[in-house]
Amino acid sequence: MRNLSKITGLAVAMTAVALPALAQDAAPADPPANEVGFILNTFMFLVTGFLVMWMGAGFSMLEAGLVRSKNVTMQSLKNVALFAIAAIMYYLIGYNLMYPGDGWTITGVLGAFSTTSLEPVGVGADGVDLTYASVGSDFFFQLMFCATTASIVSGTLAERIKLWPFLIFITILTGVIYPIQASWKWGGGFLDSDFGFLDFAGSTVVHSVGGWAALAGALILGPRIGKYKDGKVHPMPGSNLTLATLGTFILWLGWFGFNGGSQLYMNTVGNVADISRIFANTNTAAAGGAIAALILTQILYKKPDLTMVLNGALAGLVSITAEPLTPSLGAATIIGAIGGVIVVLLVPFLDKLKIDDVVGAIPVHLGAGIWGTLAVPLTNSDGTFYGQIVSIITVGIFVFVVSAVLWFILKVTMGIRAPAEDEMMGLDKAELGMEAYPEFLN
Repeated sequence: MRNLSKITGLAVAMTAVALPALAQDAAPADPPANEVGFILNTFMFLVTGFLVMWMGAGFSMLEAGLVRSKNVTMQSLKNVALFAIAAIMYYLIGYNLMYPGDGWTITGVLGAFSTTSLEPVGVGADGVDLTYASVGSDFFFQLMFCATTASIVSGTLAERIKLWPFLIFITILTGVIYPIQASWKWGGGFLDSDFGFLDFAGSTVVHSVGGWAALAGALILGPRIGKYKDGKVHPMPGSNLTLATLGTFILWLGWFGFNGGSQLYMNTVGNVADISRIFANTNTAAAGGAIAALILTQILYKKPDLTMVLNGALAGLVSITAEPLTPSLGAATIIGAIGGVIVVLLVPFLDKLKIDDVVGAIPVHLGAGIWGTLAVPLTNSDGTFYGQIVSIITVGIFVFVVSAVLWFILKVTMGIRAPAEDEMMGLDKAELGMEAYPEFLN
């Protein structure tokens, strides 16, 4: 009896212990489909957003490698500072200007100057709209595009522009210029509604905008001392082509987030398949641009040019950005290859015009950006050449004119050009008092 009692007690105890385990092992109820979609969309924005953020490191390394040793610290500082400025200005002004919803100040043209839509960035789940993604993730993703636009300007004007005027320009570019023109397409403005403008991830909205702003600055700023002399172009080799190559690969990697995240949804099998196709097209366009630049420089200069090949890859990426979904792999390769050809031809053309672009950003982002936008109707039947051309011209005039006026105001009020002696010494030592490679330069 005593043994039976012990066995009975042990069985009761084991049952009591097992009951919670059975409850925990029960399959949880499936979350609603809209909640799953919300989670997947938000996750996609966060992951692709930090990939685009990593492009800031790519621009920094690319520019650090293509400027001379005496200006490397300045380029690094400018890239960190412009990213921080973009983050703040896009919150204070830019995001609502770009996505005004029903709050247009001038319908289809000028958005609203407020930050109200950014308040519910996600504490708990109460009142969250599950139809899309979290506000915080969308803001984070879109901010990275704004910062990318600013990074484009930095390299073109390197080695002779003063720090603070440059940062003031970046403040206006990221807070006002970029968001206003982006609202005309991505915010539902007049280029989207009236002209059917197609620009999937920003060949025009991001890249050519940076190129137009850089071109205006380069014209008003003037070339570096000694770049053009006695009717000849005097090359000024960069400090570290290894860094420049690393920067290119970082940008190549970040572009998967740039284009892939622009699908905007990852909540269905079809959207995931489309993102995969976008990744593949983005990659092959970069490859096409690099190979085209490699072959063309061999033909033209009898030797391959690494800097041209690096910029050829980037031009291929810019070219496919306007429409990375609809082309086949073959078409994407050709679109990217034409971008690589554009870079190789535009770099010496700018030199003939005595427009000094230190890193080749104007050919890459403006030249290939225009080409990529024009190429959209070749693979997407929803696009028209009329709508694309009108939009390219509209954005170009707006950005170039406003940027030129702003550069001119900065020039006459505080000066944008470093003194000749500072430029010859290098802006690292003259403006910052520190050098990237002090053991070599001293």
